[in-house]
Amino acid sequence: MTSTTEPSAGEGRAARLRAVAAEVFGWDSLRPEQATAMEWVLDGADVLVVMPTGSGKSAVFQVPGCLLPGPVVVVSPLLALQRDQIAGLPGGDRAPDAVALNSDLTAAQERAAWEKVGEGGARFVYLAPEQLANNEVVERLARARPALFVVDEAQCVSSWGHDFRPDYLRLEQAVRRVGRPPLLALTATAAPPVRREITERLGMDDPRVMVTGFDRPNIRLEASRYQDEDDRRRAVLERAAAFPKPGLLYAGTRKDTEYYAGELSSLGLAAEAYHAGLPAAERTRVHRAFQSGEADVVVATSAFGMGIDKEDVPFVLHAALPGSLDAYYQQIGRCGRDGRPADAVLFYRPEDTGMQAFFAARTTGRKALTEVADAVHDREDDPADLAELRQDTGLSRPRVTAAVNLLEEAGTVSTGEDGGIRPDPATPPEEAVEEATRTAEARRRTDRTRVDMARAYAEGTGCRRYFLLGYFGEAYEPPCGNCDRCDAQDTADDPAEADRPVHPTATRYPVGTQVRHAEWGDGTVLSEDGDRITVLFDEAGYRTLSLETVAGRDDLLTVQHRAGGDEDPR
Repeated sequence: MTSTTEPSAGEGRAARLRAVAAEVFGWDSLRPEQATAMEWVLDGADVLVVMPTGSGKSAVFQVPGCLLPGPVVVVSPLLALQRDQIAGLPGGDRAPDAVALNSDLTAAQERAAWEKVGEGGARFVYLAPEQLANNEVVERLARARPALFVVDEAQCVSSWGHDFRPDYLRLEQAVRRVGRPPLLALTATAAPPVRREITERLGMDDPRVMVTGFDRPNIRLEASRYQDEDDRRRAVLERAAAFPKPGLLYAGTRKDTEYYAGELSSLGLAAEAYHAGLPAAERTRVHRAFQSGEADVVVATSAFGMGIDKEDVPFVLHAALPGSLDAYYQQIGRCGRDGRPADAVLFYRPEDTGMQAFFAARTTGRKALTEVADAVHDREDDPADLAELRQDTGLSRPRVTAAVNLLEEAGTVSTGEDGGIRPDPATPPEEAVEEATRTAEARRRTDRTRVDMARAYAEGTGCRRYFLLGYFGEAYEPPCGNCDRCDAQDTADDPAEADRPVHPTATRYPVGTQVRHAEWGDGTVLSEDGDRITVLFDEAGYRTLSLETVAGRDDLLTVQHRAGGDEDPR
């Protein structure tokens, strides 16, 4: 019989975690959500953690990692992020050791790193997803018998995510090939469809999900519309120059980053441009200048910011409409991390949507799909891995990886335990290409609706925080009192708002309700705003529906499962 004074297994786990946090990392306490997620990791469960940057996501694997029986593999997309995380580990006799396996290493450094992994001296092994396309790397990791596989910046797994990286879609196969240890996926911002796709793409088994609140009440939200491009440019420069420094300015194109950085420099500011077209050494220099406070303003495309953890950033400006609210919220979340008031200002023109729709329409071309599908079928008796397919087709690594991912998503090829890509024998190459093309087109349609949602946020007349949190499926009671819309009007006294009808069917569609539309199929209600609701449909993307129209047709929108309730009784 167990004594009532003995700690339970859960209490014992929690005590060990607190002890490691204090003795190794010097942390007096853990946030409740951190501690819960850590216990899940020690339980050996697959775990998805969605926490804002700066809230201690890395601790979720660092602390339990010191108690696990094998090394922790950490997939991290940027070399700078890997360096920062390793540099942030504590010193001392009990401190965990870590190595990074990447293209920056010399041959001697790489040998030393692998020796440390093989001898069990490396508690954490950092690498980029591209490294796992190398069969030798996967085989060596398998021999090390990792106890946990961590996917940092997990939004890169999702083709809905704003930081999508094709190599992230290969991680499920890599996890299986290294022995299928428990999975931990970490991300700062993920709307419901992104969370769902992360767990599916990684092949997570009955994952436990920890999602903290998305609201950042200290960030003031503002958006301004401009008809003339010169007027917009002047306004952007005036605000960027006037705000306390340092800050971030996101621009829509590489050319615009150079323009704004040049103009701000001419005003006497230490302004830097950052985009993917710069040499790696230059990008690293700008990254370090921002982190150290040497740069007053970094003007960047969406390529900048992943992994940035700087507290004293009082503003983030956008000189053009973002491609999605996923990207926008991740980017504005880089200001105000010290809890002080911060500003997020969006400057947009209606023409911005055309550019973003163009970007949303880009996908793997039919020519690349055809070449890869033919190469896979030609190798049916001797399956090729990604490296061999690159040799066979002459295509670049990103194009081959993206084509294989799309063919695999369409169900026409599969990856074996040995890394070989095998065709579906029942599907000839031309049909495989057609299936993949249809899959890509469905993605493009959905991406275009995400652009529509970004514009709806910019042009909305109600509380911006309410709209933004609703996009992420989080209920919020407006007004927030800290956005330009709430500043401009007290909604309780505004005649236009007072007269807006609250449709009697609104209460039938609370946030999270599963619905089915006669044309667009199954979806999830994300928000309700007076006489309309916003629904994310599995196939048709984001749509805003008039409740009056819905009420007028009983067969148009039916409830499949009400949030917190039962099936539609009709």
